[in-house]
Amino acid sequence: MEVILLEDVKKKGKKGELIKVSAGYGRNYLIKNGLAVEATPAAKRQLKEDQAAAMADEAGKVKEARKIKEQLEAEDTVVVVKAKTGEGGRLFGTISSTQIAKALKDQFSLKVDRRRIDLPHNLASLGQHNVPVRIYKNIESVIKVNVQEE
Repeated sequence: MEVILLEDVKKKGKKGELIKVSAGYGRNYLIKNGLAVEATPAAKRQLKEDQAAAMADEAGKVKEARKIKEQLEAEDTVVVVKAKTGEGGRLFGTISSTQIAKALKDQFSLKVDRRRIDLPHNLASLGQHNVPVRIYKNIESVIKVNVQEE
């Protein structure tokens, strides 16, 4: 019996896969519990359409991510973050990924999720820092962050 998985099933397959299982397992467990549907010709057609739509959506996201990467890596893209300093140019506190994401949005109208900015530790000194950013799955960039006195 062929079924299309509606959810991930341990040791059987991932959501959206077409798999062969015994008739009893398919009817009495997978279909009954809503984990799969029988692979009728109409269901197979629907699966192909869903996969095509998912691929088109993925291609759009990759294209958008590459566009953001080009903007981030342009020569004149330096994110300026201002911070209060004390004697000797030491910062009061640190610069976090949230502050960097907000500065990117304010200065360049680029929306980058703060969780995608890979700071091993918050920036604690004045000057220019190179900060890695994971834009999308395998698309990464490095932005220049210039921490200045307020």
